[in-house]
Amino acid sequence: MKRLKIYVVASFSCFLASPALSHVKWFAPYNVAQMPLPLGWMTSLDFGILVVTSAMALSAGVAIETSPIGRYLTEGLNRLTKPIQDQALTLIRACFGGFFVVLWALGSFILTPELKTTSVMVGLTQIIIGASMIWTPTLIVASAGIVALYGFATAEYGVFHMMDYPIFLGSAAYFALSALGWQTTRTRPIDVLRVAAGITLMWASVEKWAYPDWTVPLLAEHPDMTMGLDTSFFMKAAGMVEFALGSALLGPSLVRRISAIALAVIFTAAIAGFGKIDAIGHSPIIITLIIVAADSNPGRRWSADVVPILFLMGLAATIGAYYGLHGLLF
Repeated sequence: MKRLKIYVVASFSCFLASPALSHVKWFAPYNVAQMPLPLGWMTSLDFGILVVTSAMALSAGVAIETSPIGRYLTEGLNRLTKPIQDQALTLIRACFGGFFVVLWALGSFILTPELKTTSVMVGLTQIIIGASMIWTPTLIVASAGIVALYGFATAEYGVFHMMDYPIFLGSAAYFALSALGWQTTRTRPIDVLRVAAGITLMWASVEKWAYPDWTVPLLAEHPDMTMGLDTSFFMKAAGMVEFALGSALLGPSLVRRISAIALAVIFTAAIAGFGKIDAIGHSPIIITLIIVAADSNPGRRWSADVVPILFLMGLAATIGAYYGLHGLLF
């Protein structure tokens, strides 16, 4: 029991720092063609306890959602976030519009800081996307522009590298569906964007397990991030926290809203330590998380009993896809 408490506390400590590591490629050297660590880390006791702890936490969250406490929390969140929900599309348009205008002004990025370019057409596309955010009907133009930039970046940097950023494809779908006025009870524009954000975080978490050495220079510059924990364990825990919170965005209403709030707060707090590049690069996911936190749509109910199984399946599928795609391409 004492050992389990240590793991829970340590995992919480990593929760405070892990989002700052989500895109280590922005701040440290990397090589996507490098062979990832063998899968032996999956069989370690540390990793096993982290998996069980995360699955239990998510299952407990789902159970609480249907309880009186969960209903009270949901009602409170609905009251607090209603102004944000009412202006969700406007806020997302404003943030993404500013994001693309800044990229155009900087003139050297394709979507994210590590994707460098000298192409004049990239800058032109970015300013067109930014301008297209002004009116709802022209969001279809913005959607096409984002897809074009993603395709260009894929041609320049490869499929595996761009698997880090499905949130951009999700945002393109969000803007296209919003421009067309698509809205059903099962498929809403915000649901597409939410799922894309969750997958982005889940995929990024595997990088911490497969390539922990990429983060070593960053931890050397910011030793306080490990909070005194062993570096190897810290990377496992940081990845697991990120995966758990990312997968929670795919879950039921209250669970995903709480996860979105936690991630939004910590991504925002990380800007103080990592500066303007972090602020620019993370602004699309931060606004997405804010809107997800404000989304009061109850959706369908989940059973707490099946959550651990779904979590394990999602974890195995993500790790398998990451290693499998890397092996196929490299």
